[in-house]
Amino acid sequence: MNEAGKGHLHERMGIEILEASAERVVARMPVKGNTQPYGLLHGGASCVLAETIGSTGAALHAGPGKMVVGIEINATHHRSATSGDVTAVATRVHGGRTLATYVIEIADEVGRAVCTARLTCLIRDAS
Repeated sequence: MNEAGKGHLHERMGIEILEASAERVVARMPVKGNTQPYGLLHGGASCVLAETIGSTGAALHAGPGKMVVGIEINATHHRSATSGDVTAVATRVHGGRTLATYVIEIADEVGRAVCTARLTCLIRDAS
């Protein structure tokens, strides 16, 4: 199947979840295919990676019968990545009944900070 035929955004971007719990989520994403015209990792791709894993953690925190939606994200882009993979780690900083907040640190293959983001998700009943 070609890239356009994949269903969800995280699939099209090649995001792979490596570890997932309500407290911590780790994922990897290739730089290739997620760049801007100058060959650098697109800042929006970093935000998609951050929201994907922060929302995953929030959904695990919320539990069955609940849904989560991102309501606020911010990101600081520290340096560019031009090849290989980036790895992201989302760490829960708040987990309540209606809100969950995660800090997401994205690093290149040698561990240098690429982006730091914060995501807050609203927790609602799924029905």
